[in-house]
Amino acid sequence: MNDDATATCTGEPKRAALGLATIDAQRRLARDGANELPMAQRRGVLARVAAVLAELMFLLLGTAAALYVVLGDIGEALVLVASVAVVIGITLQQSNKSEKALDALRDLSAPQASVLRDGERVRIDARRLVVGDVLVLDEGDRVPADARLLAATQLGVDESLLTGEALPAAKHADADGDDGAPTRANHVYRGTLVVRGHGLAEVVATGARTAVGRIGTSLVHTATPRSPLQREIDRAVIAFAAIGLALCALVAGLYATLRGGWIDALLAGVTLAIANVPEEFPVVLTVFLALGAWRLAREQVLTRRMPAIETLGAITVLCVDKTGTLTENRMRVAALRCGESAWDLASGAPIGAAFDDLLARAALACRVDPTDPMERAIVEASPPADAHERVLVREYALTPALFARTQVWRTPSGLIGACSGAPEAVAELCRLAPERRARMLAEVAALGREGLRVIAIGALAHPAGEPLPERQEQLVFAQAGLVAFVDPLRAGVADAVAEARAAGVEVIMLTGDFADTAEAIARQAGIDIGDGALGGAALAACDDVQLAGTLARRRVFARVTPEHKLRLVQALRARGGIVAMTGDGVNDAPALKAADVGIAMGRRGTDVAREAAALVLLDDDFVSIVRGIRRGRAIHDNIVRAMRYILAVHVPIMGMALLPLLGGGPLVLWPIHIVFLELVIDPACALVFEREAAAADVMRRPPRDPRRAVIGLRLLAGSIGDGALAFAACAFVYALARAQGCSDAEVAAAAFVALVASNVGLIALNRGRGLWRTRNHAFWFVVAGACGALALSLALPALARFFRFAVPPAGILGLAGTLPLALLAFVLAVRLRVDRLASARTTPP
Repeated sequence: MNDDATATCTGEPKRAALGLATIDAQRRLARDGANELPMAQRRGVLARVAAVLAELMFLLLGTAAALYVVLGDIGEALVLVASVAVVIGITLQQSNKSEKALDALRDLSAPQASVLRDGERVRIDARRLVVGDVLVLDEGDRVPADARLLAATQLGVDESLLTGEALPAAKHADADGDDGAPTRANHVYRGTLVVRGHGLAEVVATGARTAVGRIGTSLVHTATPRSPLQREIDRAVIAFAAIGLALCALVAGLYATLRGGWIDALLAGVTLAIANVPEEFPVVLTVFLALGAWRLAREQVLTRRMPAIETLGAITVLCVDKTGTLTENRMRVAALRCGESAWDLASGAPIGAAFDDLLARAALACRVDPTDPMERAIVEASPPADAHERVLVREYALTPALFARTQVWRTPSGLIGACSGAPEAVAELCRLAPERRARMLAEVAALGREGLRVIAIGALAHPAGEPLPERQEQLVFAQAGLVAFVDPLRAGVADAVAEARAAGVEVIMLTGDFADTAEAIARQAGIDIGDGALGGAALAACDDVQLAGTLARRRVFARVTPEHKLRLVQALRARGGIVAMTGDGVNDAPALKAADVGIAMGRRGTDVAREAAALVLLDDDFVSIVRGIRRGRAIHDNIVRAMRYILAVHVPIMGMALLPLLGGGPLVLWPIHIVFLELVIDPACALVFEREAAAADVMRRPPRDPRRAVIGLRLLAGSIGDGALAFAACAFVYALARAQGCSDAEVAAAAFVALVASNVGLIALNRGRGLWRTRNHAFWFVVAGACGALALSLALPALARFFRFAVPPAGILGLAGTLPLALLAFVLAVRLRVDRLASARTTPP
């Protein structure tokens, strides 16, 4: 944008139009620092290590190490401490990985600002703003820094963040005080929201020096509420920890009573407590959600609120806008109607001179440097005009009551202007006679049936010399004609709609466009139009009961306002739907917040829409939404797999910690053995299951019920059953080794080999079909690492002494390594067979 154009657009002299030079802005940025508010200081390595050591499992391991010192077994204590250090290292690595993923998301979601640099309008990272930058403010923008207005057109700003006042504050560039000092009325403040109008403003403060920054950093230390799944896992960990501590006391008492020796009794009790605490649950949730959000971002879906990932796979209704989401939002003038003259792009003929006046009038209703796709198409198609000769003197904004906007310009020859908008609204402004109105709307309907988006243009015919009225409806217009645009369907939308419908997700189109156009695009996209499109006026006339019936028969709603969107979302939720809603405008925020998952447009969306949403669509493409649903379902499936595995794997561990006490045999597990198993369990949870690909049928099954607990009775029963089977195999190996006269060290080694094999088998069992269908290199790394470490603990005498192992007879050793795997492989084969039979029964021929 050049300086003349900026001055023309805003009615402001050229002195403010150029903005800063880039080199000057860079110097100021180096001097003043980034435009950022104080952030919570990231915990250092020592603080994170301390937080890890404060967890119950590590407290128990520390207790065990202290008991070994009391026993005089310094070597055992040192090995235990070294093993704990390895577990801490793995935990810190997982934490770093999560933080890096979240850092990447923060970079993607960094706020943007529209500024003038070197005389051109550019969009930059708001953190690079400096004092002296000239902001370009438009409706829907979040103000990125404190600034003084240089120009303003009907500017209203929501300052409730600072003042608590619900009504927008009117802003004026010339609102200095009586003494010439700046006032609140000619300033805008960081974090406030432009709700109407537009303007230019010069930045006067950034970062901590803004009004918001001076208020304090209390928000930095405000804790984020935990999600329902996080609270459920918290309760589960507390419950299992309580059970573990109770068993610890029971086992210690039993050991001391039956065998004597309180120190060994405490060690046995601590071992069982460690075996029972599923401390992996919080790790799984943190890692899976953080990395899941990172993977979603790679698929052009930015997660602003982590709980949205939990809900994404449960969506039953997806409400989408047409323009820019289903279509490319790349408008081109496709048809013109002016009086008896008609032109169509399909004819191949160029636009004739007969339409020059219509296009010139249409251009008067556009901004000089438009960003709206339809306005850009009009400016590109209209004859060249000297924009320097006109100055904008009045703009009448579109309102929910009147879908039209008007711009009035002053030229050397007088006032000129035009209105553009919905044909019925422009017909009202032009006060068309009934027969002319009916003829025009018939033309609109015919164009709409071809899938074109149609607007009407009215030429200003206001009497010369009379002042401009306050309301648009009081102006005088003459009909100019119709302009129709083609906005092709995005590639892949039809397939994505079909995939969503196969997944049990009902797709509903909400658009402000004409009903015939909406139906044409819906048919192309494969959306079920049911009884046809319902207009906003008819929607408003429905009561709640009628609306519920309407939603059962219609999937396309045209001429809807943001208020209609909110009502539809509420009605859909009232009938039990889990609703995702897309939006991009300021007034879409209530509907986005009301939906279970609000999805804002990243490119054309306003800041307030993005802040109200749980997800941001970086490419504004419907296909990305469906990919996000697929990813959300896969993430939830993997969380469930990991939870099921964690619960199952603790059963044989607890069983083998308790069995020798009750049966009078040699103890198998001591704290060092639990640490060894943790070195298998943690990578399995954080690496293997997180990397599992989506199941082949993930988008062919109905959405899950989000009200159903993840750790429910079915999961508990299944996990305990799998774990019990693994324990039975371990117990059989233990009993057989004792019956064969093996030494205590050989019995312990055989039982521990069976435990490790059970662990590997349970990982494979919970991977399910993914064991053969998808490549997961992490699984084989974990298996190889576990088997290699186990072989070393048997083969190296020094390690064998620490583990209290001796190599058992070959037959016992082979049975220990294969029996648990064989039993669990049989269970997996049965389950896959049952799944195939169930799938065959539900798949239509």
